[in-house]
Amino acid sequence: MRETQPPSPAVVVGIDGSRGAVDAALWAVDEAVERDLPLRLVCAVEPPAGAPADPRSLAHAFATAEAAVRHAVMAIESADRPVKIEVEIIRDRPVAALLATSHAAAMICVGALGVNRATGKRVGSTVSTLLARAHCPIAIVRPVDRSRSKPGWVVTECSPSCDGTTALRHAIDEARLRKAPLRVLASWRPGFHDMAGSADGNRQAKAALERSLNRYRLLYPDVEIHAVAVPGNPMNYLARHADEIQLVVLDHRPNDELCELTGPGASAALNNLNCSVLISERHSGL
Repeated sequence: MRETQPPSPAVVVGIDGSRGAVDAALWAVDEAVERDLPLRLVCAVEPPAGAPADPRSLAHAFATAEAAVRHAVMAIESADRPVKIEVEIIRDRPVAALLATSHAAAMICVGALGVNRATGKRVGSTVSTLLARAHCPIAIVRPVDRSRSKPGWVVTECSPSCDGTTALRHAIDEARLRKAPLRVLASWRPGFHDMAGSADGNRQAKAALERSLNRYRLLYPDVEIHAVAVPGNPMNYLARHADEIQLVVLDHRPNDELCELTGPGASAALNNLNCSVLISERHSGL
C-alpha cells in the first residue's frame, strides 16, 4: 500500500473570497520568492453540518471557491514576480484545511478580516485557532500603505538580554526582505517609587538592550536596528506609532501585555492595530 506523501514546503495563503485574502496573497509573494518556495493558495469549501450536502449547493460552493482563487491568481500575476503558484481547493473547514498545511508550511498568511463567500461566515476565529495549534509562523496581513515615502518600521519585542531570539530572528529577516528599519522593544515596569527616577530606569533598560543587540548589528550590518526601552505596556507604544509601523513580529508567547495579540481574543486585538502581524512558530513541547 502506498503511503500518502507529506505536503511539500510552501508559503501558504488562506483564500476565502475576501479582499483581505487577496492582500495576504500579494504580501506573501515576496516571502515565497525570498525562500524559493511555491505560493500555495488554499481555499476550503466547508461541508454542511449534519445532513449530506445538496449536490447543487455543493457545486455552487466549489464554483465560488474557484472564482475566489482565480481572482487571487490574477492579482498575483499582475504583480509580475517570479513566483510559482499552487492551488488547493479542499472540502473541509477553513481552519482544519490550513492546520493540515502547517506541518510543512514555511508560513501561513491570512487576511486581517474576511468573509468566506462559500458559506457567508466571518472567519476571524480562524486566526485564534491557527495561533493556538499551527506548527509554523502565522502572518495576519493588512494592506500595505503605498503612499508612504519610506518603508514603515518592522517592530519586535524581547527582553533586554534578547533571550527570546525566535521572534527577533524573524524580525531581522523581515526587515532585510522589506529594506525597512527594525525597532526592538524592551518593556520595563516602573515601580511605585520610580516616578522621579523613571529616566534612569529607561536609560538602564535601553543600555542593556543595546549591549544585547550589538552582536546582531555585526551579523546583519545591512539592517538598521534601533533599541527602544518602553516603560509600561508596549501596546501603548504600538498605538502611538501605528502610522509608522508596517509589521509587528512577536514570539508565540510574548510578555503579559502583548499576549492579547496571540491569545483567545487575538482577532479583536489585532483589529485594533493598523499593521500586519507575524507570530513565530510554537516551540517544541508547546
